[in-house]
Amino acid sequence: MDKRSSRVSGFYRWTAEERRRWVAAWAGLSAAEAATLDCGLALDDADRLTENVIGTFALPLSIAVNFTINGRDYLVPMAVEEPSVVAAVSHAAKLARAGGGFQVGADEPVMIGQVQLLDVPDLDAAEEAIHRAEAEVLALADAAHPTIKKRGGGARGLEVRRLSQTAVGPMLVVHLLVDGRDAMGANAVNTTAEAVAPLLERLTDGRAGLRILSNLADRRLAWARCIIPAQELGSEDYPGTRVVQGIVEASAFAQADPYRAATHNKGILNGVDAVALATGNDWRSIEAGAHAFAAREGHYTALATWEETEQGELAGHLEMPLAVGIVGGTTQAHPTARVALKILGVQSAHELAAVMAAVGLAQNLAALKALATEGIQRGHLALHARQVAVAAGATGAEVERIAAALVAEGQIRETRARELLAHRA
Repeated sequence: MDKRSSRVSGFYRWTAEERRRWVAAWAGLSAAEAATLDCGLALDDADRLTENVIGTFALPLSIAVNFTINGRDYLVPMAVEEPSVVAAVSHAAKLARAGGGFQVGADEPVMIGQVQLLDVPDLDAAEEAIHRAEAEVLALADAAHPTIKKRGGGARGLEVRRLSQTAVGPMLVVHLLVDGRDAMGANAVNTTAEAVAPLLERLTDGRAGLRILSNLADRRLAWARCIIPAQELGSEDYPGTRVVQGIVEASAFAQADPYRAATHNKGILNGVDAVALATGNDWRSIEAGAHAFAAREGHYTALATWEETEQGELAGHLEMPLAVGIVGGTTQAHPTARVALKILGVQSAHELAAVMAAVGLAQNLAALKALATEGIQRGHLALHARQVAVAAGATGAEVERIAAALVAEGQIRETRARELLAHRA
């Protein structure tokens, strides 16, 4: 059993070099892997990832600590530039530890490939023909990507949807359900959809239009739960029972109002996207799927909810689509993404999705706790002041001094930072 603990006191007070040495030892990084944290992405590697490359764009790579997930401790790599995100999620993970940590899970990694069928003369007959030929369609799908089949994945089934009223007339949409195993699966699903399209045309006497995956990966959900004792949420100024009430009220607001739900969910994605980016996963597809899933009932609502238990504790739950991978694409082509995955220590795409769900729930907890107590700006602006100081031209130790002065004055503005720098000069 892994006895390593992610509970680290005062991690933020360590120097960056001290943190890196400790994480390298914790994760068993080689000297070359640790050096990757310095150099990041070489220009030649970047040129192979995409087109028209002229350089690279770096983001801070941070470690969120304190996470206990399904009884195991994790260090969570996060690539994010926004102040307070990593500090907030680490604090929330510490709170969750008091209630036993996060309990998480995820569906099997099944993606949906869509084949659009147009100009179908008889929709009823076409739908029946597709269902009769399901075994043939799925066999053709597996033949298009035999590697996934060998690894235990492959075509799992199909569905036929009828869109009767569209701007171009009625159409059938065939959903191919494909298990991509430890890959995100986009390329495999797209290849599969294109491979079966000619057969579907013959079966329906129709014309295949789009053949592509759906980023509403609602067959590939991940979820996280946690329970926080009320006393863990309290402080001298805010009793724990009051904090529980405030978080529950904020949750109800997000469930009922799309304007609030958009910001509620953005906070969740602050955490999820940062892990996706660090591990080389497609944060844009995650965002698209998350927002579509939040609107699945016909109105946009919260991805995470909070309620008070009969014992007066705070109970949180998050569920969202998380189509992620640990093999293929940028997860292997980007050297820092490979190191981030090693630090995280996940063994499957299923595990990565579940861990990301826990991070999303932790981020939501931190945001709602701040909103229910001192407000979101106090802690956020204190960290933002350092960015303002740098933008004004501060360097080295001057950054912290100028930032502290800005916070003390309550004037976190670049013009004021320049004035303070000029005065010190």
